Amino acid sequence: MANGKHAKRRLSALVVVLGGFVALGTVAGGVAFAAYRYDSANSDRILPGVSVAGVDVGGLGRDAAVAAVQRVVDQRLNAPIRITAAGRTWTTSAAALGRQEDVQAAVDRAESVSASMSWVDRVWHRVRQTPVNVDITLGSNGSPDAVHALVAKVAAGTDVAPRDASINLVGTSKVAFARARAGLGVDQEAAAGSIRAALADGSAQVKIPVSKIEPKVPDKGLGTTIVVRIDQNRLYLYRGLKQIRTYPVATAMPGFTTPVGEWTIVDKQENPTWHNPAPNGWGAGEPAVIPPGPNNPLGTRALYLNAPDIRIHGTPATYSIGTYASHGCIRMTISDSEAMYPLVPVGARVIIAGVRPY
Repeated sequence: MANGKHAKRRLSALVVVLGGFVALGTVAGGVAFAAYRYDSANSDRILPGVSVAGVDVGGLGRDAAVAAVQRVVDQRLNAPIRITAAGRTWTTSAAALGRQEDVQAAVDRAESVSASMSWVDRVWHRVRQTPVNVDITLGSNGSPDAVHALVAKVAAGTDVAPRDASINLVGTSKVAFARARAGLGVDQEAAAGSIRAALADGSAQVKIPVSKIEPKVPDKGLGTTIVVRIDQNRLYLYRGLKQIRTYPVATAMPGFTTPVGEWTIVDKQENPTWHNPAPNGWGAGEPAVIPPGPNNPLGTRALYLNAPDIRIHGTPATYSIGTYASHGCIRMTISDSEAMYPLVPVGARVIIAGVRPY
């Protein structure tokens, strides 16, 4: 009922507004017919006050509306988007990321606004140029693959793997020392979400956060390492990457080998008992067992490596220190072996490097 009264009021007003179309004194039926003819004649025009993605298309026909909106959309899709991460910049665009706007469908919806009104209301808005204040949003789609490809490219140019502190044997003679270093990493899913959000709201800048990745083994967490240099007949003791002790040693005589490689301390003993390791070889004629005491070949302290029959131990043969005199073990003076013993835990790494200079 209320709609009928509303339409009658507007129809009455149209009698005045359309005076130029109908001679004064025309009956109400004639005015209505003229208004209806006017509505039909302008049916291919979008109502005033209709916009598509902010572009005013009121009064335009379909083709003109599509062209007007497409110009603006193309500008937006090709506008540069700058992606920054860890001080580097990549430039892309919504179009390059596969975004497309369905302009045709949006204009269809703009045209359909008039269908929701009576012809009387349409004439009223057209003649009076009264805006209907309707903004049509664009439907869009994009390429997830393109976004993820860009994120992968950013990560490849940004990510730095963390580096653990280490002491390692390189080849047979070089010992490499590496300090721990933090790495950098991009959360690729979060980065893709940030880029998709920028595509949705039209942002021209996207800052991708880069996280610091701590190394698993910091410098101070490296633990204890023994480095034995065969070419120098010298032992170096490290806590982390810091050298805390160095001692002269004896290593294998000609015909025997102190094995180059990376090893581990698997046991340690005070006042060890010596067991003849080669009763049918170089130990022939030696006792099968020598108990602890001043004549024990292992001295008073012994560190056992996982290299077969190899130990770092004291020796009563102090004169042999600094020479190539053992059957493969690393000899120390008894006082040095006792001083180093409490500094080296089971599980400590032993690196034996270098070659004899003969």
